[in-house]
Amino acid sequence: MTYINEIKKSIGIAAELSKLRITIFVSISCAVGFVLASMDIDLKMLLPIFGVLFLSFGSAALNHFQEIKTDSLMSRTKNRPLPSKRISKRFALSFIVLSSILGLFLLAIDGAMPFALGVMSFVWYNLIYTPLKKKTSMAVIPGAVLGALPPAIGWISGGGELLDPKLLALGLFFFIWQIPHFWFIQLLYDEDYRKAGFPTLTMTFGDDQISRISYVWVATLVASCMFIPFFGLTHSLLANVLLFGAGAALLWKTRIILAYYKNQREKNLKFAFISVNAYVLAVIMIITVDKLISL
Repeated sequence: MTYINEIKKSIGIAAELSKLRITIFVSISCAVGFVLASMDIDLKMLLPIFGVLFLSFGSAALNHFQEIKTDSLMSRTKNRPLPSKRISKRFALSFIVLSSILGLFLLAIDGAMPFALGVMSFVWYNLIYTPLKKKTSMAVIPGAVLGALPPAIGWISGGGELLDPKLLALGLFFFIWQIPHFWFIQLLYDEDYRKAGFPTLTMTFGDDQISRISYVWVATLVASCMFIPFFGLTHSLLANVLLFGAGAALLWKTRIILAYYKNQREKNLKFAFISVNAYVLAVIMIITVDKLISL
């Protein structure tokens, strides 16, 4: 029984270190790119998906390593494996190296372009976005580039071209999504970020400004989704109607949420964060199923 508990504990630590919930979604976005480009589901897609997944594991773990000090100062992150000293730095470095090398190896087998985009995403997250967070609260905007790279890897692996307008439309949607996604996280944990010495959005904007800007980002996300049908990523009228309906519902919900931003700040920010991510998941499902059904 003790042995089983130790295994469960190790799996739990690995899941935390690799930010499993986030990295799985990253690999899903890669799968979406593959399906939309290849118009098929086959075993070939496993190579880029697992390549992106393991590279994301390494990148996420490196982010933990880079932010040990700041994580130890925040209530949200102080119990992570490294600041809580449940694992050693040596173990973390081994995990980073092995995961990253495996991920890059799988992407290299897949092709030169997936490998190059994988390297770019790793560098962008750990050497550009992570240090930039300590300089400006607006790091969320350049950091949003990370959202467009996994679907691009999947698209290339599926036989698509890098400069295909369809990929640009898809990449724009994932890019814009990252901004309100990280924006709401920053606002939700504003006090924690302040304690750790990070510049926060509330240092730059007042409540009314934050409410308006947040709505603009959400509206921009919905607008970017409306490009998807125009670039031929959907084929049926039903899919287009569903995309329009999902966007209208998000705008309506977000408008109501942000109208009461001052009164129930934490509750409304959580609801806005969940709503944005649920909307993106719905869009992914609609365009993927529509592509497969239309074959």
